[in-house]
Order: sequence, then C-alpha cells, then structure tokens
Amino acid sequence: MSYRVAYVLAIWFGCGRVPKAPGTAGTLGAIPFYLLFLHYGGLPAVAIAAAVITAVGVWASNQVVRKLGIKDPQIVCIDEVAGVLITLLAAPVSWIGVVAGVALFRLFDQFKPWPANAAESLPEGWGVMMDDVAAGAWGAVFLLGARAAGWL
Repeated sequence: MSYRVAYVLAIWFGCGRVPKAPGTAGTLGAIPFYLLFLHYGGLPAVAIAAAVITAVGVWASNQVVRKLGIKDPQIVCIDEVAGVLITLLAAPVSWIGVVAGVALFRLFDQFKPWPANAAESLPEGWGVMMDDVAAGAWGAVFLLGARAAGWL
C-alpha cells in the first residue's frame, strides 16, 4: 500500500505515464494545484505547498527509484511539480505570469545550470527532487529580474 501511494504521487496522478514529454506533463499538471492554493491561501499557501510537495517527493521518488533500480526514472514527475511551484512564486498573478513561469522552469530544468546539475548527484529521491528545486529557483530569479525590468 505504501508503495502504491508513493507511486501515484511520484508520477503525479498519471502525468508521468504520458508517453512523450512526461516532465512537461508533470509541469502542466501542477497548474491546477497552483491556482487552487493561490485562490485559497495566496502566495504563502503556494510556498507551503511547494515545500510539502518537495518533502513528500523525496519520499515518493525514493520508493520508485529503489523499486525500479533507475537513478532518475522519467515517469517520476513530482519533482517538476515542486520546481514549477517555486518558479511561480515569483510570477505575476496572471496567465502571462503562468506561461512565463512554466517556460522558464522548463528551460532551466532542461539545461540544469549549477547548482541544479550538481544536485543530480545526490542520492535517490534527493537527487531526483533537488535538481528541479534548483531549476525552479533559477526560474524564480529570472522572473523577478523580468518583473524588476518591467517586462512582466
């Protein structure tokens, strides 16, 4: 039972089973949760959700990594959920902000600038989650810069 719960969370309720681009599917699968937390609790609720999803994601991805014997299985996409929520914390509350946040997060998730690339070497679920947390932080920094420059 514990593994089943971990698996469902790790693949973010099926997003990780999408045959092409499961990471993008997981990122897009985070948007309803972002909107829900934003509506009912504002940015503090989004920040708490990102922290809780990160912690739960370490546990859940640990379970899947151990069971499958793969360092970072493509089906695990709870890491994208945590990462994009971190990026969206810095986004303006608008559809343009969401689109910019998703695009920037996906960019940094693909290219993995330091410390995201270094975080991949962490063990099991920590490595799965922390590279996307770092990519999410990079996305947030760029969004804050874009907002300060008046671009968003």
